[in-house]
Order: sequence, then C-alpha cells, then structure tokens
Amino acid sequence: MTAWFRPSSLLLMALAMSGCDDAPRFTAAEPGESRSGGATTVNKSDRNAFSLPSANLSPVRRLDFSVGNSFFRNPWVIAPSTTTARDGLGPLFNTNACQNCHIKDGRGHPPEPGADNAVSMLVRLSIPDDPAFVEDIKRLGLTPEPVYGKQLQDMAIPGVTPEGKVRVDYDSMTVHFRDGTPVHLRRPTLQITQPGYGPMHPQTRASARIAPPMIGLGLLEAIPQAAILANANPNDEKGTGITGKPNWVWDDEQQKSVLGRFGWKASQPGIKQQNAHALAGDMGLTSTLMPVDDCTPSQTACLAAPNGNGPNGEPEVSDNILRLITFYTRNLGVPVRRDVAEPQVLAGKSLFFKAGCQQCHTPQFTTSADAAEPELANQVIRPYTDLLLHDMGEGLADNLSEFQASGQQWRTPPLWGIGLTQTVSGHTQFLHDGRARNLMEAVLWHGGEALPAQRQVLAFDAEQRAALLAFLNSL
Repeated sequence: MTAWFRPSSLLLMALAMSGCDDAPRFTAAEPGESRSGGATTVNKSDRNAFSLPSANLSPVRRLDFSVGNSFFRNPWVIAPSTTTARDGLGPLFNTNACQNCHIKDGRGHPPEPGADNAVSMLVRLSIPDDPAFVEDIKRLGLTPEPVYGKQLQDMAIPGVTPEGKVRVDYDSMTVHFRDGTPVHLRRPTLQITQPGYGPMHPQTRASARIAPPMIGLGLLEAIPQAAILANANPNDEKGTGITGKPNWVWDDEQQKSVLGRFGWKASQPGIKQQNAHALAGDMGLTSTLMPVDDCTPSQTACLAAPNGNGPNGEPEVSDNILRLITFYTRNLGVPVRRDVAEPQVLAGKSLFFKAGCQQCHTPQFTTSADAAEPELANQVIRPYTDLLLHDMGEGLADNLSEFQASGQQWRTPPLWGIGLTQTVSGHTQFLHDGRARNLMEAVLWHGGEALPAQRQVLAFDAEQRAALLAFLNSL
C-alpha cells in the first residue's frame, strides 16, 4: 500500500514564499525508491551495512565474495615470508590492508589536527606538466614529483626510509544563513613534514584524499557510457550554468583512453584497475597491471629491497587474487534507504530539487544488460551522481589536475549510503579531504557551478534545513 504524505503547512508556506513553485513537490515515495541498488539492495542499516554482498548474489557466488573479502581485510606482510600468498608489502606503503583505509568498507577520515597518522587519507603529488614525463602524463594523467612520485607513502619496511609525514591544520571561517544562524567551517592546511629524500620540487602540488565508501561500485561501473555522456554539458550548451564534463583516462589493459568513473577526479576507468593502482600505491604490491614497485630512481634502498615476487617473476598479487578482490569490491551491496515516505524526508527531497542539487547528483540510472556480473545487470539504481566533473570553485580547489580534470574540478560523489556514515565509519567527515564535519558543512563548501545551490540553502530557514538533512540522512 502506498502512503501519501504532505509536508507541514508551515513548511509548505515557506516553500511557496521562497519561489519553489517551479521545483517538483514530492508528496509520496516513488515506487522502489527505498531500494537504491535495485535487486542488489541489502536490508541492513547497522555497522556492517556497507560490508554485505549484493542481495541477489547466489550462495555459490558468495564463496568468492568471502574469499575476496579476506584479501581485502587481512594484512599483507613483508617479504620474504612463509605466507607467500600475502607477502610483498612495501618497500614504501601507507597501510598494510585495504580495510585500514576503507574502514568497514566505509569512508576514511583525515588525521586529527596536529597529528601525523594519516591512515585512511592519501596525498596525491604532482608538478606542472613536464615533457620529459610524457609517458607518465599519458598513463597517470599527471607529472609525478621527480623524487617522491605521484603519492606520498608515510610508512616503509625496515631499512627503507618513509617518504614523510602528513599533518593537517585548520583555520576557521564563519558563514551565516539568511536568518542569522552561524556555521563555522574549517579550511585545511596540508603540511608534509620529515621528508625522507630531501626537498620536493618547488612547484609541487599536493592533494589530500580520504578513502571513499566501497558500496555500489559494480553498479556504477555498469551504468551505460551513453547514459553518463547524455548528462555532459561541457560548454554549457544548455545554459544552466552546470558544465558536467567527462574525464577521459588511460585504461592499462585496453591501452587507450576511456571514460573515467572512479576516484575523486574520475581518474580510473574501472574497478579492477582502481584496485591494482591502490594495491601498488597504498601497499606497494605489484600485479600484472602494476608490475613495478612504486620506487623512484632516487630511492635506491627502495629499489634494492626484497620483494614478494614468485620464482619466475610472478607479481606479488596474483591474477586470481586480484580477480577475487575485484569480485568482492564489485559486489558490495547498497543498503536500503530509511524513512523514504516520512513527511519531513519528502519535504527535504523537494528542497533538494528546489536548490538544483539534482543537476549534478543525478538521482537515477538503469544499469546495462551486459554488466560485468549478471546480478548487476538491468537494475534501476539511485546513486545520486552523474559521474562527471564539475568546477566546485576556489574554496575546494586542490590545483592538481588529473587527465582532463582541472585543479578546481571534482567528480560528483554518489550520495547513496551517506546517512549511515556515522553508524558505519564512526564519524561524519565529508568532502575529498574530510574538512566538512557534517553534511551541512559539506553543502556550504559547494562553490563554482554549485554556488547557486549553496545560496539557495543559505536562504533556508531552520525547518527547511532540518528537512533537507532528513532527506540526505535517509539516503
């Protein structure tokens, strides 16, 4: 039975007075709206809500999921070791297990102010494009820092010096809603201390990135390319001020440029390659896609350190292990939404559309019939992302470009599961560097193309703000 609801009369009056007549008003949940992942949706909203297999995965297929989970969760060790299936950690690394960054398969966080334990946050490095690194630019989308590479590793095996430590400090700034209510935002300052291999290039650009949630990746991979490109508007031909732009990135297996979907700047084309690059950059583990350790020519001890390769030069992560990890990460289910028919949630959804948030956070797609896994095919999903790049303004800029993403552009992150961040990950720190301490702070950091939406939200009164947050927390 469908229950029909209307927002409170006071809220409807506020909506009408603020010019909401052109935006849709939602008075009931849409059919199937609570099942954000279609038939893959899992019926859990507890601490393990992000760690469960797609609901339509058969018992036999769940065996591969469980084995992949073990390689994702358990630590890798230094080579040589009797544990040959899990050795080869380092020489340089950020952590020894995927789960350490993607806590409970959820969202990472920055270090505490003044601390230098940056587990679950990495720092991307680059310098202005240098013709001497033309192959790196083609494959990586950037020119790595000559001594430290494309990612700072703050840990190392014995006998090798870590590249440095990461510290984040914050300045405070205050914005006010139209009704005078203040919000104190924090602006991060990233510092790299204790550099292990001398000073960095004077024009080094550093970008802090927290680990994103792992849910629904296979569904995002299964969205037809044509459906994503249909929302692209790189030259604002539609006159909306929203210039969604695809990122065309290098595919290691196909040896050509393809559409990017994953990462904060959509710099990875698929889940397998995303995993291979993360295993290499975060843990120093080689694979057939990333066959060489992440040591630069200046890091001689790193180059000379033992590795976990097989007797015939086989990489540390076998093709089968990479397959299992990819199967696991491709099939993590999206949790069911909560309270979709509640009046306050429906009012908040109307306000979400009134502000224009749906222009980038596209609510719905249907996955392709030829998805990588049959369980992911032909699913109506509600990820609230367009997987495109958008200029988010100077406030969020990291000034680091990747492929065709500029220093002010970021991929629209999916919103599904965002309301369970505290439950799963134990915190509510959002945006690419975790600067926002709650969802409202995240909204208020939106600039650039999203500035009109931010200004709409700043005009909301307390009841409207509570409704918007109720909607976001239902996702």
